Formats: sequence, structure tokens, C-alpha cells
Amino acid sequence: MSSEPGKTARSRPALSPSRAADFKQCPLLYRFRAIDRLPEPSSTAQLRGSVVHAALEQLYGLPAAERGPQTVDALVGPAWEQVIAGEPELAGQLDAEQQIQVLDEARMLLSGYYRLEDPTRFDPQSCEQRIEVELADGTLLRGIIDRIDVAPTGELRVVDYKTGKAPSEARALAEFKAMFQMKFYAVALLRSRGVLPTRLRLIYLSDGQLLDYSPDEAELLRFEKTLMAIWHAIQSAGATGDFRPRPSRLCDWCAHHEHCPVFGGTPPPYPGWPDVADEGNADAVLQHGAEPAA
Repeated sequence: MSSEPGKTARSRPALSPSRAADFKQCPLLYRFRAIDRLPEPSSTAQLRGSVVHAALEQLYGLPAAERGPQTVDALVGPAWEQVIAGEPELAGQLDAEQQIQVLDEARMLLSGYYRLEDPTRFDPQSCEQRIEVELADGTLLRGIIDRIDVAPTGELRVVDYKTGKAPSEARALAEFKAMFQMKFYAVALLRSRGVLPTRLRLIYLSDGQLLDYSPDEAELLRFEKTLMAIWHAIQSAGATGDFRPRPSRLCDWCAHHEHCPVFGGTPPPYPGWPDVADEGNADAVLQHGAEPAA
């Protein structure tokens, strides 16, 4: 099984946690995002989440003694520049007042982070870690893990930061998708490192809450089969182009009504199952703010 970026051809289509969740929610949404790559409007929540993630990554790149609240506050500006450098078109979407609001909200979230964890007391093994692993049936998993902590005794903790608030009517599903994402990463690490993560930690910066969950190996093995089944269903749909819409209350937040038959729209001509698909780049934004409660 391949576990290192570069060991498996990056051109192969792969399953990411966001795209797996899309397919479970609505196969047509998966097609629009992963195959058609239809554009979606960015939001201030997405930008704020990206800035917070970039600042925390920079924070943990410093010596532990330098990771105080004043330091992370000063990192918001460089984090903004990093985000804009990666996607320069985002800069033109906000006026000066909106940019100030995004940066102020990012500082507020980062200030609250210190009530949940003390970054001066430990050193993560990695931040924003790209992971890629091929399962036994050929399913290729790919994603970006916010943070991986390894205790001196070898225990593995997987951490994900959530910077937005979901609408109350979508909160339950958002929390389900968040834990789905964490189990996805746990399976990927179990297969790539041969180590069972002992703790999955979700850090809700907006709500000031920590959610810790300890999976067992039998649970992750069952979940691995679920991921395989999702990927096989995606491939079957990809072979025929039969990605059917699955209406739900989440349709209210979908950006693709004009292309969805449920709303009287028409999908673009099906381009066929991609020979080349690198979901890692597209997923970076989606995982860090586009989904509910990201």
C-alpha cells in the first residue's frame, strides 16, 4: 500500500473526505465539484478559515517558547498574504472594509484558541500534512490533515480545526460530516503507518469547544469498507455519467441550482470519467471553510 505523496501517481482519481461526503449527500453535487469543477462563490467564512489555518501552521513552525497569544495575533497578516498568494483572485473579491473584518474575526478565533489548547506545551509532528494511501482493493485516499500529534509513548492524535458555525438546521449533519472526515484520516493513517490513532480531536474555534473521540480498530475496519463502497459507487456512476440528484434540506445552500434538474436546471454535457484528477488542491479550500461548521 502506498502512503507517501509521489509514490502513487498524482494523476489518479482519488477519494477525499470532502468528495466522499459530497457523494453521500448528493451524487450530482459530487459530479459538479469533482468532475465538472463548476465554480462556486467564495465566502468571507472560507477566507477567514483559510487565514486561521495558515496562521496556526505558521505558529507551530516556531519554537514552543515563541507561541504566545501576541505571536499568533501578529501572524494573521502574513497568513492573509499566504492565502492570497495561493489564490490571487480572492484579493479582488473583498473591499478594504471586508478584508479588515475577515482579519479581525480571524484574530478573535485565534485568541479563543488559547482557552482550548496551550501551544507552548507540545510540538506537533506535522501540520497541514498531505496524506495519500491506496487501500487493498485499489481505492486511493487523499487528503490534508490539519495537525498530527505523536506522544513520546507513540500514541497518535489527529486534530482538525473548525472555524465556522453551521446553520442550526444543518448542525447535526455538519457534525456527522466532521466525524466522517476524522475517521477517513484515521483509516488513512492506520493503513499508511500501521498505527491506530488513539484520539480524534475536533477543535471548534467559534464555539470554544473540544470534541475528542477514540475509535477502535474494528470500527475503523468497518469504516474502511464504507469508503471502498463509496468509491466503487462513484466509479460505477462515472462509467455511465449517472450522477443522480438527491434532494434534501441542504439544497438551500447549494450553489448549482441553475444546473440541477430538481430546480429546473440542466447539467452541462458529461465530460466523462477523468483520466487526470488531483483533488488535493481543490480540497484545501473546501476542507477549511466551504462546508458547514468547517
